[in-house]
Formats: sequence, C-alpha cells, structure tokens
Amino acid sequence: MKKLFVFLAFLLAANTAYAQEQYVELLRSDIKTQKIAVMTEAMALDEAQSEPFWQIYRDYDYELSLIVDKRIALIKDYAASFSTMTEDKAADLAKTSFKVESSRSKLREKYYKKFAKEISPLVGARWLMLERTINNLMDLQIAAEMPLIQEGWEASPAAEGR
Repeated sequence: MKKLFVFLAFLLAANTAYAQEQYVELLRSDIKTQKIAVMTEAMALDEAQSEPFWQIYRDYDYELSLIVDKRIALIKDYAASFSTMTEDKAADLAKTSFKVESSRSKLREKYYKKFAKEISPLVGARWLMLERTINNLMDLQIAAEMPLIQEGWEASPAAEGR
C-alpha cells in the first residue's frame, strides 16, 4: 500500500499526463494482481463455483475500473486545486466524491446479487465482505496520505512564508 503514497506524490510531481497515466496503469495492474491473489485464497471456491465466480468477477472488475478512473480524476483535481482551494471548489469536490462513492456502493450491490443468484448467497456475502475490506484498506491508505483542506490556507502564516 506504500505504492499509493508514491502514486499520489507522482501525480503531484509528474510533468506530463502521459507519465501519470503510465504510472496509474502500473499501479492498477499491481493492485489487481495482489487483490486476485487474496480473493483466490480467501474465497476458497470449489471447482463448480470457481468458473462462474471469476466470470462474474471479471465483469465487476471492468465496471469498477470505470469508477476508479473517476476517483483518480477526483484525486488529480484535488491535488491541482489544493493550494488555491475555494469554498465552491471544495463543495464541488465533495459532491463528486459522494457520486463516486454511491456508484461504488451500487456496483457492489449489483454484483452481490449476481454472485448470490448464479452461485450462492454465501459466496456473494463472502465476496462482498472481502471486497469491502480490501476497498476500505485502500481508502484508508489514500486518506492517510492526502492532506486535509485547511480553512483560510492562503491567508495562513505558513502560506505567507512560501
């Protein structure tokens, strides 16, 4: 998860959008590999469950990647606006954040229902628990590395010394 800190630092320091996108894809690939390894072990699927599970999971992962793209755009927007944050921009960022979170929650619900119907409610619930746990851990890591918006940041004594 330390890679997430490097990712955020890279976003702030990178000079080109191309370099940012390359790093995002590398990070995304590494996280997906680790996540699949955890899912494979923790799900403990039997042979009959494995094939339908991974077919459904691939569809879920694709849809999730579209939401993750929106979240990455939100983080980039936040980073670009951090030192000049206004009330309106903060409200806009919060509104977008709620939309992204809502989309992610709806997606999990949609795929829980698919897992429950195609395999079993127990498999669906196990997947949901793992998915939420993994996402919560990643969210916590990202949140821990992001600076909080400060009221009156531009007018603060620390800002004047820049």
